[in-house]
Amino acid sequence: MYKKLSLLAGAIVLAFSAGAQAQTKWDLPTAYPASNLHVENLTQFVKEVDELSAGKLKITLHNNASLYKAPEIKRAVQGNQAQIGEILLSNFANEDPIYELDGLPFLATGYEASFKLYQAQKPFLEKKLNSQGMTLLYAVAWPPQGIFANRDIKKVADMKGLKWRAYSPVTAKIAELAGAQPVTVQQAELAQAMATGVIDSYMSSGSTGYDTKTYEYIKKFYDTEAWLPKNAVIVNKKAFDALDPATQEALKKAGAQAEARGWKLSQEKNTWYKEALTKNGMEIVKPTVELKEGLGVIGKRMLDDWLKKAGADGQAMIAEFRKP
Repeated sequence: MYKKLSLLAGAIVLAFSAGAQAQTKWDLPTAYPASNLHVENLTQFVKEVDELSAGKLKITLHNNASLYKAPEIKRAVQGNQAQIGEILLSNFANEDPIYELDGLPFLATGYEASFKLYQAQKPFLEKKLNSQGMTLLYAVAWPPQGIFANRDIKKVADMKGLKWRAYSPVTAKIAELAGAQPVTVQQAELAQAMATGVIDSYMSSGSTGYDTKTYEYIKKFYDTEAWLPKNAVIVNKKAFDALDPATQEALKKAGAQAEARGWKLSQEKNTWYKEALTKNGMEIVKPTVELKEGLGVIGKRMLDDWLKKAGADGQAMIAEFRKP
C-alpha cells in the first residue's frame, strides 16, 4: 500500500516537473510607453501567444526602455539576453542599407504605398536577420512623419539652425541636408530634452507627439507625411528553434494577427493623434508646396545615395516597389 502511494506521489511530482519544464518564459523589451499604439498591439500579442500556446509560452513585456534602450534591443535579441524584442528598423541604417529603406523621405508616403514597400523589402529583411541569428516575426508602420517646430517653416531653408532631435541615421541625415543641428535623443528622453531646451524641433509621427506631450513645448506640427518608418518584432533564432512545433506555430499565428491588427490600428490612430494634438493646443499645419518640394529634393538625394550603398538588392527592392 505504502509502496503504491509512494509511486503515485512520485508520478505526481514528475508530472508537475514536466509541466514546469514545458513552460517557456521570454522577455520582450520595447522603447515605447504603454499608451503607444505599438505597445497596445504588443500587449494584445502577448495575451494571444499565451492563449494560442495553451500557456506554454509566457512573454513578459518591458515597455518604455525599462529593460533595454532603443539602440540596445537588437543586440540583446541577437545575443539571446532577450528572446524577442521590438526595434525601429531605421535605427540600424548604419549597419546595413536594408534597415534604412522605409526611412527614406517621400519614397512611400501613405499606408498603401508603405505596405507595398514592406512587401518588396520583406524577403531581403528576413535574409539579413537570419544571417544575424534572428527571425522576423512581424512589422507595423508608424503614422506618417511630420515636423514639430515653433518656427514658421515655409521652405527647407527655414529649418536652418534648428536644434533637431535625431533618433536614427536617417533623421540625422535630414538635419544635415537641411542645415539643422542634429542632437541624438531617444523617445524615452524626449520630453526632458524639450523641457531643458536641448532640442526645439524634430521629425516624427503624431503618435510620438502625443505620447511625449510635445504640445507642452512645441505648438506646430507640419503634416508633411514624409515617410512611414516601421517597427519590427524580431525573435532570437535559437530561442525560436528550441520551441516545440505547436508553440512555434502559435507564435507565428499571433505574429500574423498582430501585424494585420497593427497596420489597421496605426491608420486609425493617425487621425486620432492629430485630433488629440489639436485639442491640446497644437496647430496642424499643411506644408507649403515649396517645403514639400524641398524635402522631396532631400529625399531624392537620400534615395540615390541609398541605391549606391544597397547595390543589386537595393535595385531589386525599388524595382519591385515601383511595379504597377
